[in-house]
Amino acid sequence: MEPAGGAPRESARAEALLGELEARVQEVVRASSWWERHGVDCAILALSLLALPPGFLCLRSDSPLVFALGITILGVCHYTLTVKGSHLATHGALTESRGWSKVWTLFFVEVCTSFTAEYAKYGHVKMHHGYTNVLGLGDSSTWRLPCLNRYVYMFLAPLLIPIITPLVAVERLREVELRTALRTLGLISLGLYSQYWLLLNVSGFQSPSSALACMLITRSLLAHPYLHVNIFQHIGLPMFSPDKKPRRIHMMSLGVLNLPRLPVLDWAFGHSLISCHVEHHLFPRLSDNMCLKVKPGESEPVSPRAEPQRNILDQEEQEALSGQVLGVGAVGVLALAPPLPFLSGEQGERVLP
Repeated sequence: MEPAGGAPRESARAEALLGELEARVQEVVRASSWWERHGVDCAILALSLLALPPGFLCLRSDSPLVFALGITILGVCHYTLTVKGSHLATHGALTESRGWSKVWTLFFVEVCTSFTAEYAKYGHVKMHHGYTNVLGLGDSSTWRLPCLNRYVYMFLAPLLIPIITPLVAVERLREVELRTALRTLGLISLGLYSQYWLLLNVSGFQSPSSALACMLITRSLLAHPYLHVNIFQHIGLPMFSPDKKPRRIHMMSLGVLNLPRLPVLDWAFGHSLISCHVEHHLFPRLSDNMCLKVKPGESEPVSPRAEPQRNILDQEEQEALSGQVLGVGAVGVLALAPPLPFLSGEQGERVLP
């Protein structure tokens, strides 16, 4: 989508406004405590780790309700560690230390998720974020399987994600150094065998097949919403060809949207993947809690309802950006498309002109 007339001048104006927005968001970040920047999300991940022992112990019970509780605990904790933890670690949003960031990436991506850290970072950070909805680069074609009918794809295929993930990781190891491949194989094996061993020796499963079945159930508990979130946030939105892709601000304006808040998914997947996906794409190094803090309508420092000196952009700048970036006459025309919801604080249905 091209900007309206006077493209060079208007595009420069839009980029300048985005630069000002980034500067003001950084002011909010600097004024925030460590607890707000990293602590809240680290606490959620720590609680998920601490909840694992009770989850394994619940599986020892003969009571169906207690057993189901154990499955639920292990399943939710698994997705909190693998989706939320891996996502934040890959973006370096858990800590400001490069060394610890590397450690957390290896732990959450390879030990917990059974994937390779290098390809997780390359595929998500460099390609998906760098080329959002650009065909063949940052689009969501990874999730497309036209050989399956819609019902198999939506309801049965997600159950295979726990099996497919380590297989894809092993296939990708052919393209990395031997030392990296051995490290990844070791960490993936450690994560898988640890759960298997705990199910046999702590939960009391009597056979390897029952333990493996339990692993599949817990690791696929939230696989359906995980797949559906990846579909609805990008697939179906405007796509761009590699040779005619617009500026980043235009890709953000058309290729990303926020989903409604849901407590379970907010906890397990993180705000940056659910209700703050727009904010996450604009500021990918922010933690989930900080994405929520800078989201309009959630926090005073960046809300248009706050004091004038605390607004991200004033009304004149909002109108200028909405007209210059998208070539439309009103902020509400693409209320869910970034950067408009971020700058205007409006949330509504996505409506095309």
